[in-house]
Amino acid sequence: MLWIDLFRTATFRLTLGLVAVIIVGMGLQFSLLYGEMNGYEQLRSNDLLHRSAALLVREEPHELEVKLRERSTNELRVFLNGAAIFDRNHHCIAGDIPNWPKGLHSSPAVQPLTMTLPDGSRTMMRFLVVEVLGPAGEEDRLLVLARSRHMADELRYMVWHAAILSIVPVVLFSLLAGMLLSQRALARIKSIHQAIERIMKGNVHERLPVGRGRDDLERLSRSVNHMLDRLEQLMGEMRDVGNDIAHDLRTPLARVQARLDRASALSHDLSVEKSEVFDKAMGQCRRDLEQCFSIITALLRIGEIESGQRRAGFATMSLGPLVTDIVDLYEPIAELENITLYVVLPDHPAQIVGDADLLNEVLANLLDNALKFTHQGGWVRVSVGLYEDGRVWVEVRDTGIGIALEEREAVLGRFYRADKSRHIPGSGLGLSLVAAIIRLHDGILEIEPNESEAAHTGTVFRVILPSFSVQNMTLSSG
Repeated sequence: MLWIDLFRTATFRLTLGLVAVIIVGMGLQFSLLYGEMNGYEQLRSNDLLHRSAALLVREEPHELEVKLRERSTNELRVFLNGAAIFDRNHHCIAGDIPNWPKGLHSSPAVQPLTMTLPDGSRTMMRFLVVEVLGPAGEEDRLLVLARSRHMADELRYMVWHAAILSIVPVVLFSLLAGMLLSQRALARIKSIHQAIERIMKGNVHERLPVGRGRDDLERLSRSVNHMLDRLEQLMGEMRDVGNDIAHDLRTPLARVQARLDRASALSHDLSVEKSEVFDKAMGQCRRDLEQCFSIITALLRIGEIESGQRRAGFATMSLGPLVTDIVDLYEPIAELENITLYVVLPDHPAQIVGDADLLNEVLANLLDNALKFTHQGGWVRVSVGLYEDGRVWVEVRDTGIGIALEEREAVLGRFYRADKSRHIPGSGLGLSLVAAIIRLHDGILEIEPNESEAAHTGTVFRVILPSFSVQNMTLSSG
């Protein structure tokens, strides 16, 4: 199973979408949490500033100065980050705020300002300005209290750190769960795909795997199985109709042939001239009947093969002897037609799994077509070879009339006759039978023009069969 297939599954994409939603939700949650905590810290800072100011304004002026000068050693520094007394001209009298903060107004409200620290860094501070009494005979002074936002910064850091620490494992766990779920979905899809492949190869009794689940994939598999049941029923009815017609035709045709035989036996009572005419007519009738019988037999054979019932007779065999025997059988016919017929076999045996009788029919039909459409003085070559991936190929190459490019697919249909071959006797079912047998063996039939150096016309029929190991696996799984 490829990783790229795992990432392309709808389950994994849905998991990525859920991960994104989770991340957005957690971001909103932590933002809301930080907002609440920041608001609470602001209220707390403002409350501390007001409470500290309320305590300090009660002090006597000289005592207040002493406390501010000594705040680094007492508890006042715990609550305040800065405190100082300024006169009305904003000159520092006492405290650790040496200069009047820029932008600070003499207002009773808490004011947030950005300050530059001695080390050059900038920080946000909250200031509160209140009026306090000055020494006797002097004007009132301004008490400036400051509190930094380091607590809010620490809260922000903690929230951000907690968000990172919590989002990372959630995302990793979600991705892992998505991969596991996608792998499970891929396994189900793979089993469905294999079942569909077997159905396409002719096993009409195969059905999609259905478990006990109630998800969409299970419901879809059940619906497809119901559809396949109905299609198999319809195909069976159509096949039965064709078979019944073929069987019903055999009986009256056999009776006609028997009557013709009896009538032929009585032809000696006729005159010589009438007898010759009668015998000629009888011969034509017999040929027509034989053609009818051959068509019916071919249709029944194609129906039997397409049903997939012949797979039970598959066995391991060597293709070389099979080709040699069929070439020996057709060699006398080739000699009578003044056609050169020869065979080329590989050095190593070509092992396949199949039905010997059916493959004999394939070779016989291809050789019969090649000899039938090749003129005198031409040649027909039957070759067997092996591809590097273990597949076996059988090639019938001739120097006949050839097949046009637009007709190469059509000649595999039933009853199709090319324009060049209509004057030659035949039923148009031979290549249909060949195609059905090759599909039964999970093979491929290729039709190409003969473009060898020794010929510029003709046709090449190439049958490609799966490798021996693949055929064994298919046979065992079937």
